[in-house]
Amino acid sequence: MIDFKSELNPAQYEAATNPHGPVLVIAGAGSGKTRTIVYRLAWLVEQGIPPESILLMTFTRKAAQEMLTRTEQILGRPLHGTNGGTFHSFAFQILRQNAAEIGFPNGFTLMDRSDCEDVMREVKSNLGFGVKDRSYPKKATLLDLVTKSRNKEVTIDYLLNSEAFHLACYGNEMEQIAEGYAEYKKQHGLIDYDDLLFFLDELLTKDEFLRNSLRSRFQYIMVDEYQDTNLVQARIVQHLAGKNGNVMAVGDDAQSIYSFRGADITNILKFPDIFSNVKIIRLEQNYRSTQPILDITNAILDGALTKFDKKLFTEKTWGKKPQLMIPLSDFSQSTRVLDRIIELKKKHGPEEVAVLFRAGYQSYGLEVALKRLGVGYKKYGGLKFNEAAHIKDVLSFLRLVSNPSDIIAWQRSLGHIKGVGPKTAQKIANSVIAGDIEQINKFCKKYSLLKDILQDIDGLRGKKSSPATCLEVVIPLYTPILVATYPDDYPRREAGLDQLLQIANNYRELDNFLTDMCLDPDQHREEEAQENTITLSTIHSAKGLEWNAVIIIDLVEDRFPSRKSMNKPLEYEEERRLLYVACTRAREELILSAPASIYRKGTDFTEAAVPSPFVRELDNYLFDEIHESYSGGMAEKRVAAVPSFSKPSSSRGSSSATESSSSGKKPTPPSKMGFCKHKIFGRGKIIEKVEPNKLRVNFPGFGPKVIVEDYLEIL
Repeated sequence: MIDFKSELNPAQYEAATNPHGPVLVIAGAGSGKTRTIVYRLAWLVEQGIPPESILLMTFTRKAAQEMLTRTEQILGRPLHGTNGGTFHSFAFQILRQNAAEIGFPNGFTLMDRSDCEDVMREVKSNLGFGVKDRSYPKKATLLDLVTKSRNKEVTIDYLLNSEAFHLACYGNEMEQIAEGYAEYKKQHGLIDYDDLLFFLDELLTKDEFLRNSLRSRFQYIMVDEYQDTNLVQARIVQHLAGKNGNVMAVGDDAQSIYSFRGADITNILKFPDIFSNVKIIRLEQNYRSTQPILDITNAILDGALTKFDKKLFTEKTWGKKPQLMIPLSDFSQSTRVLDRIIELKKKHGPEEVAVLFRAGYQSYGLEVALKRLGVGYKKYGGLKFNEAAHIKDVLSFLRLVSNPSDIIAWQRSLGHIKGVGPKTAQKIANSVIAGDIEQINKFCKKYSLLKDILQDIDGLRGKKSSPATCLEVVIPLYTPILVATYPDDYPRREAGLDQLLQIANNYRELDNFLTDMCLDPDQHREEEAQENTITLSTIHSAKGLEWNAVIIIDLVEDRFPSRKSMNKPLEYEEERRLLYVACTRAREELILSAPASIYRKGTDFTEAAVPSPFVRELDNYLFDEIHESYSGGMAEKRVAAVPSFSKPSSSRGSSSATESSSSGKKPTPPSKMGFCKHKIFGRGKIIEKVEPNKLRVNFPGFGPKVIVEDYLEIL
């Protein structure tokens, strides 16, 4: 017999040995959730419950298999008959046996991702949509949006207006494509992964006999990661368990961070209302982090509007307080974080150090610094900086400013001109390199954008322009190309270009900038040394992982929480949970970085940053606050020139702009406001003059841009 009391803590024991009725286990981060589920399975079997009457629902096959295997090891015998797997695999089993009842008398074929995209493309083509429209959403994007609208159970029009406004003009057509996609599947005996869930929900709703049969068969139901279920998955659980069934849902409302996939936190929050006489058990003892780290994670959750109260605690009462690091700017943040990485590598080993961030582009500056110093890293979530196609595109233009004979850069740059294929690009490049003026003029007459590209590149080269100036010319030139080439997600890619411009502001020589941008360790060597690298990761990709030391960067408003969530209560609260997940990844050391100033798009200076409200809520005693001095070091004493981020700010967004350490330029209003014209953005109103030779101009439809005066026609 297994001694459950000695193997589990009191809360885990209560959950594992609870015999009947609906049970909700709120499993805090690092509290031994999997262990509790495994021992629950073992306890049920030891009580004489037939394994075949147990249903374990998880989100990955790997998780289910791991739990079943560990249970067999505890029991010391095979666990035959237990049905353990994903919602989708369970649905497939049931639907395959009841195909006729869901409208497929001859059976159905389950499509994979590639099949679904091909059907989507055919439906779009049959409807005649997107013909000769290069900006039309690609098949993968169409499929993603249809899938998301189904999983969130909202209309495509609502989804576009809330999450992809740049595609809203295609809303009506997308609705027709979605309808055509559903009809095509029905006619050809095809179903996709979403259909598995919705068909099962529909079948269980209308077929009382099947519903009761499954309830009799699966008398004990366990659902892992319940906070990640969407609405249809929660309904399936209700169908199978009934109001009073033996269902145990295990999850943590504070780790519900996947609403963009359709996960709905209300499923776990309303569990006690949906089922009858629910017993709630809280797993609060943490086995991962030290108490000082848990103190700050508890404080982050204190501000949550709707939650299950819990206080994480641990027997690891030792350990240093988390640090709140205040770099002077988001650029110097990369250097200061790199300093800490080097220290932490020596102490913990590189594989035990991670830097986490809200969005993939936020690590670009740090990636450049790591490459410059030869520090190996692996990145999860978002492309590596020098692997992003739009970054390579823009850098190819700058490479031509530096080296007009760079044939590879010519081919990449010219390949974006409408009508120019690889062979034509090669011919144009050869003509330019050879200085064949007559041939160049012929090409310029045929491809109007080519003339602009050549003039801009020659102009920048002749003036020996700085990297930032080059980008201020190239990015507006490239923007229409960006929109046309990547219509589905160009707003996200624009953020990466903003980050590139910020990095460029700290270089004087173009060659040095390009060298740092293109540094890339040998790929084979990098793969061999994968275990000897630090980790960079978005927080979403880091869930389920842990490290001895964790650094979280960019903890300022507009970046964490994200700008779009600031005025949306539900999204704002999810951002809070995201920070909680990030902090609970750390075992021994946690560093929060909140730069005192940040680069603003369309400027060549930084402005005072507003610290994240989640940081401002924290009491000073929870962390040690250290500031970057103007000499570059970090000190615990307060620096008068830098505001303390540990105290609430009374005026959000009212901070005055500060000078950038790179340019030292402040904007001044022009003596006479007027209008100007740009070859890409058209007519615009001059807002102000940015010394020494730039103007900030508001272009209708594009917004404010900072442009070198030489590239504007004053009207």
